[in-house]
Amino acid sequence: MPAIKLAVINASTVLKDTDVNKALPALQAQVHNDFAPAWGVDADLVFVPKGSEPPTGSWWLTILDNSDQAGALGYHDLTDQGLPLGKVFAGSDLQYGSQWTVTASHELLEMLGDPDINLAAYVDQPNGGMRLYAYEVCDACEADQFAYKVGDVLVSDFVYPAWFEAFRRPGSTQFDRQGLIKEAFHLLGGGYIGVLDCPSGSGWIQLTADHRAHLYATRAPVGSRRERRRTPREQWLRSEIKKKAR
Repeated sequence: MPAIKLAVINASTVLKDTDVNKALPALQAQVHNDFAPAWGVDADLVFVPKGSEPPTGSWWLTILDNSDQAGALGYHDLTDQGLPLGKVFAGSDLQYGSQWTVTASHELLEMLGDPDINLAAYVDQPNGGMRLYAYEVCDACEADQFAYKVGDVLVSDFVYPAWFEAFRRPGSTQFDRQGLIKEAFHLLGGGYIGVLDCPSGSGWIQLTADHRAHLYATRAPVGSRRERRRTPREQWLRSEIKKKAR
């Protein structure tokens, strides 16, 4: 299969270039060895240190402090060429005690699985309506406790295509990389998934495994995949990188 060219850009202040570059081989190995055989999508990663330019025609996975910094530096919804863009808010991860490499793996795999953030699985509902499940491959099993190591780097668990297939019987096949999910559309502790119930008119909402109360902190950050899925495509912006800030 042809490999996507993907630039991993360090634009954060909380991680050194050496920190990001050290994690790159593990992210690359996860894509080549684990994700590509399951999903049929592969990518070649290249590291872009602070102040350097990503290769022309590449997709971007950008390491940032938080969503505010992303906007300030000009990283928006797409690359400057209108190509897929993923964002890792490493500063927010460190603030909340999460592993930034798990988030980097999460965002990387989800960008490869649904680069245009427009795919969903259709499921009929008992009441005669229908529900669309967002094609996000890591949300259902995103908690650090379910992550696994590639070398000495912790990376995210991810679901297999069978997770989105309603005809699958419980226990009939493998639903995620770690073998922890036993049926389609099941969420592990700490997991969530975006759904659109039709014809409710409520828009995209978030289901959680723990049925947690809706908190301000759980809202989708500006520029995240969840926020972009809810934003009309004509409002998406190309990145306009402020080079003096990099």
